[in-house]
Amino acid sequence: MVGGGAAAIRAALEALRDDERAAFIAPYFGAVPGGYGEGDVFLGMPVPVQWKVARAHREASHADCAELLRSDVHEHRFVTLAIMRHRFEHGDPTEREEIADLYLAERAHVDNWDLVDASAPYLLADRVRRAPRKLIDPLLRSPVVWDRRIAMLSTFSLIRSGELGETLRAAEKLLSDEHDLMHKATGWMLREAGKRDVVALRGFLAAHATEMPRTALRYAIERLPKDERARWMQGGS
Repeated sequence: MVGGGAAAIRAALEALRDDERAAFIAPYFGAVPGGYGEGDVFLGMPVPVQWKVARAHREASHADCAELLRSDVHEHRFVTLAIMRHRFEHGDPTEREEIADLYLAERAHVDNWDLVDASAPYLLADRVRRAPRKLIDPLLRSPVVWDRRIAMLSTFSLIRSGELGETLRAAEKLLSDEHDLMHKATGWMLREAGKRDVVALRGFLAAHATEMPRTALRYAIERLPKDERARWMQGGS
């Protein structure tokens, strides 16, 4: 196992950089002028490579993680979140609380869809089970799209346990959200809820399909039969 300091992690990632690939993928993450990821710097290595670096440096301290989360380099932040996720999954209750605290304190730097999706369903699993509305509701009210996405994605751990109520409640609160990234996240979580309980999904659709953003609706109904999908998209049940 390799040592885990912030400098060692930066050096390991720098040695793997691929500038040509970085230029190609940056627009996919909104890292263009005026985009939601404007200013993000990419090194260009694939996600499996980043996970390999994270495993090699999984003993990085919380201070190292906090430092790297504040980096402008996207892969620094992704690898740090992967380290935190590994530590959370293998940690005792005290460490899990410390990691969740760190995550919430530094969440301003969890500022792209892949960063949220790779972290919120895992690092907030204990918090959302223990006090879902205390965690979720302030984030849902945030003007920051990433806070709202964290709120929505945090309910994934509840879905996996068969608890769908908070997902459906959050989705209802997000019906008027204007950001396309939230439409996708909401529809995705509704689709996952429907895998557990299609009756509950249909009940939500019956109440809200006509007011749902079309992207959210398309994502939500992806696993339903083709003819039923067509009816929902046409405004019927």
